[in-house]
Amino acid sequence: MKHLFIVDLYFKRYIFFIFFLISGLLSQAQQVVLNLQDCRNLAIENNKQLKISQAYLKKAKEEKKAAFTQYLPDISFTGAYLYNQKNLSLLGEDKFLPIGTLMPDGSFGFTPEQIHNGWTLINGNPTPLDANGNPFNPASEPDKILWKQYTTIPKKEFELDIRNVFTGSVSLIQPLFMGGKIAAYNKITQYTEDLANTMHDTGLQEVIIQTDQAYWQTVSLENKRKLSENYVALLRQMDHDVQAMIAEGVATRADGLSVKVKLNEAEMILTQVEDGLQLSKMQVCRLCGLPLDETIVLADEKEESFPVNEYTATANVNEAFAKRPELKSLNLATKIFEKKEAIVLSDMLPSLALTGNYLVTNPNSFNGFQNKFAGSWHVGLLLNMPVFHWGEKQHKLQAAKAETRIKQLEFDEAKEKIELQVNQASFKLKEAQKKLIASDRNKESAEENLRYAKFGFQEGLIPALNIMEAQTAWYKAQSEYIDARIAVRLGQTELEKALGIMNYQ
Repeated sequence: MKHLFIVDLYFKRYIFFIFFLISGLLSQAQQVVLNLQDCRNLAIENNKQLKISQAYLKKAKEEKKAAFTQYLPDISFTGAYLYNQKNLSLLGEDKFLPIGTLMPDGSFGFTPEQIHNGWTLINGNPTPLDANGNPFNPASEPDKILWKQYTTIPKKEFELDIRNVFTGSVSLIQPLFMGGKIAAYNKITQYTEDLANTMHDTGLQEVIIQTDQAYWQTVSLENKRKLSENYVALLRQMDHDVQAMIAEGVATRADGLSVKVKLNEAEMILTQVEDGLQLSKMQVCRLCGLPLDETIVLADEKEESFPVNEYTATANVNEAFAKRPELKSLNLATKIFEKKEAIVLSDMLPSLALTGNYLVTNPNSFNGFQNKFAGSWHVGLLLNMPVFHWGEKQHKLQAAKAETRIKQLEFDEAKEKIELQVNQASFKLKEAQKKLIASDRNKESAEENLRYAKFGFQEGLIPALNIMEAQTAWYKAQSEYIDARIAVRLGQTELEKALGIMNYQ
């Protein structure tokens, strides 16, 4: 039975060991390890504002293609159907026309046998008499002619069937001269596409800056968490040693209380750092498009001293002027408003276009009135020339020039601000590098001081208060060293952004 108990005990321990190993592997598998470039790529991929700017870029590309089509002829088809309640009639009633004779000269006339009028001779010429026996001129007074025969023109024969009307046309308009408006529109759409690209680059750099800040803040807090844990461990060991010394009568209760107060402060600092670290990792997850509760590990937080590369970029303001996307955007905006001036000016100039149409109707009147489809084509020129509009065009032109001037002033102001940003970023980086050198020396001095204080305390040469001061100085020096390294890394990124040379994929 004893042997069976031992075998069973070892078997349970073996199962527990396997379970513990698998749990450890699963917990490691659930962790996401990200380096700085991974965070940047995820942030760029998942940022909503960048997706919006990409949509604006696509819109600008399509508008540019649409503007080019204004150079090409516009061809359109129009069709219509109309049902009318009534037909058209050219006569209000039946008409009666006299029957005369076609004279040798081709005119319409009559012979004495075709009328009832009497005749008389005036100056040897036969002249007709009216109903009262008075002579008259039939050419100027045809209503006095008494015709013997009439022909009837029925009203129905002059009725036009228009109850169902079909029309269709194909038209072509080719602009010949629009005062430069079409060329200006094409330039505007080109500048708009370039502007969308520069706005996207600006947004991209903002995302990278935010990501870098969140990344290095998390790295800083992770290192401070490790530092705080070591600081708490030192104070706990000291608290244990002081309690032993109190028991032996070589230390006072006041010393023990002082150590406990310091330990409580250190534990409170550790709690604050852990809470800040958790929130900072949530911020990294949010920027990267990951769930806020995702377990992530940043590559640089594993290193005891994350690398700080030598930075060789100089604060070249002219380089910033040439590469900053904000200046490119403002420059393009100025060009866009200059072209808007050209558009307003084109409204003051004549425009000329070639037009061509083919029109088909049913019924048609090309060969009498017929209820069938027939059509014809025609070409022509359309000329529009503004004459007088009470100074409206001139006022619009002055307003467009004012807008261009505004953008030019904004561009000049932005150059001044960028020059200031470059110098500030350069000074900030240099200051951070100096602080890094000073904090490194201070850290080494604090470590040396702490070693001497530990030795003196263990030998009973210095009181507990002195070693606690040495520990506090060591913690502060280590914390400042971490802050200095982070400041250098962020200073490098901020200077790259100020110069417009930020390296991103």
